[in-house]
Amino acid sequence: MSRPTWLEIDTAALQHNLKRVRTYAPHSAVLAMIKANAYGHGLKETAEALNDAEALGVACLQEALQLRAAGIKQTIVLMEGFFTADELLAIGENDLDVVIHHPRQLEILANQPPTKPIAIWLKIDTGMHRLGFLPQEVDQVWQHLITLPWLKGKPKLLSHFSDPDRLEKSSTLAQFKCFNDCNKNFSDQRSLANSAAIIAWPETHFEWVRPGIMLYGVSPFADREGADFGLEPVMTLHSQLMAVKQLQKGETIGYGGTWACPENMPVGVVAIGYGDGYPRHAVNGTPVLVNDHKVPLVGRVSMDMLTVDLRTQPNAKIGDSVILWGKGLPVEKIARNADTIGYDLLCKITNRVTRKKR
Repeated sequence: MSRPTWLEIDTAALQHNLKRVRTYAPHSAVLAMIKANAYGHGLKETAEALNDAEALGVACLQEALQLRAAGIKQTIVLMEGFFTADELLAIGENDLDVVIHHPRQLEILANQPPTKPIAIWLKIDTGMHRLGFLPQEVDQVWQHLITLPWLKGKPKLLSHFSDPDRLEKSSTLAQFKCFNDCNKNFSDQRSLANSAAIIAWPETHFEWVRPGIMLYGVSPFADREGADFGLEPVMTLHSQLMAVKQLQKGETIGYGGTWACPENMPVGVVAIGYGDGYPRHAVNGTPVLVNDHKVPLVGRVSMDMLTVDLRTQPNAKIGDSVILWGKGLPVEKIARNADTIGYDLLCKITNRVTRKKR
């Protein structure tokens, strides 16, 4: 018998969320972010479910080649571009789009030009100061790119917001203005808006939007949840009670004895822990669903187990259903109780957790 801990991936919810993106940005094409194993949801399965998206965004060549090997035909964009000249042959052979963000990439292209045409996205650093050419460099880089004989079509332009989820900050409008000022009518194919900007900054949608976390049913805003925007959770993390113990008042639970029973009470042991990707730093009181009823986490999360207070569910027994996040329990709530973000939790599910597609 296999360990009763698994992920349920709801592809219908994924498709629903893509439709919500189109509701928010009806005039934009969608470059769907499926990097990092589709935020933990499964790269191939997510790509197949998002076959209506105009393009798919991955971090690197390795992810793109997995998709091509799985028969995915959509446009695939390498969001970090290429790292070495050795990658260029595979990029051309597999018809992949590439983000160019650094002079070193231009040097590599000059010394070892691609043997097949490649489509380029030119990245501008409008204020995040991570990747991208500085605004004063864009004109020169653009003029260089359009002379290259292997270039497939005109380059597209993109940049990335640093704070679109903080509606009170002026930096988003400053980045928007910088992006517009840099364009100088170079390209009519532009991309700036991520999930937060898709929802909150419609003026930034341009011809392409780049949804990430919202595709998976999670809010890009720290104080909101996906349901607030009509999104549905795609991932539900399941387990079961593997033991129920009757403990006495004052007895402590788990490593370090950080929680003591306030009275004689039942405590449930759940077959999941940080070795599966559940956050070790989730605090006492973090909600868990047992038989669809909320109970609080008590004691420290262990590698393979966690414990819950069953006083409100005195009839709970071994084998009963447990949901750690997903349907009925937004991952945003767990993230707040673990001092992290939903992205982090979704991406950290480990390989020993079985995956099931709904």
